[in-house]
Amino acid sequence: MKNTPTTYSLIVRSEEKGRNIFEGAVVGLIVLCTAFTGWQFASSSVVLPGMASTKSPAATTMVAKVAPPQQVVADRS
Repeated sequence: MKNTPTTYSLIVRSEEKGRNIFEGAVVGLIVLCTAFTGWQFASSSVVLPGMASTKSPAATTMVAKVAPPQQVVADRS
């Protein structure tokens, strides 16, 4: 039986030693950026148009004006 190396064994033997450190740094940076983005999203506040922007409810005074009653004139022709 012929002892031929497989593609995987050739790749493992030819792997660069410094590449592992670089790949680890890139993966760590991706994880850090993802965690930071998630933290920003979780700590951001959302203000919808119907929400009050102050913490205490504002005292608003509502004034209703009533129009004077109109007289209806019946036309008798």
